[in-house]
Amino acid sequence: MFNITPLVRNIIIVNVVIFLLQNLAGQFGLSEIMALSPLQSPYFKPFQFFTYMFAHGSFGHIFFNMLAFASFAPILESYWGDKKFLFFYIATGIGAGIIYGVLNYFVFTGTGGVMLGASGAIYGILMAFGLLFPNLELMLLFPPIPIKAKYMVFVMGFITYALDRSGTVAHLAHFGGAFAAFLIIMYWKSQGK
Repeated sequence: MFNITPLVRNIIIVNVVIFLLQNLAGQFGLSEIMALSPLQSPYFKPFQFFTYMFAHGSFGHIFFNMLAFASFAPILESYWGDKKFLFFYIATGIGAGIIYGVLNYFVFTGTGGVMLGASGAIYGILMAFGLLFPNLELMLLFPPIPIKAKYMVFVMGFITYALDRSGTVAHLAHFGGAFAAFLIIMYWKSQGK
């Protein structure tokens, strides 16, 4: 079903190991250390712009993030190579965290909480996929219909937004990851890379 490339496999392993450690650490607060705290919080540390994307809040959270990652990331790793792909993944994840943190600090003051998960970087992957392979037809799981990659990013964003009954999904991070990806891809295209 999946043709997992080496770097994608290693990133999935790192995410799973950290998730297991979060659950084993429990009361010792590994999640609180790694999660991105609001910028105005005394718990905020700059390294959290990196660490938050490797921690997850539940089994469903990590499962669906890694499923999306395993579905789309191998094609990008094969297309770009591992170094460029790793840069892109980390840059979109950090970009998502920065956009989330800054918008919650300056625009939506006090509304954003602690954030964790790879979703921002995953939306970066989805955006890149849609920009690089726009007319590639993909089959959605629910409903099982074909869709072009260029529309898939919007469908995935809508589904995540529509299914969020808890209000705990960091939609700004999803937007941030997609926006960071858009900027990176446009820059690379302008440079002929």
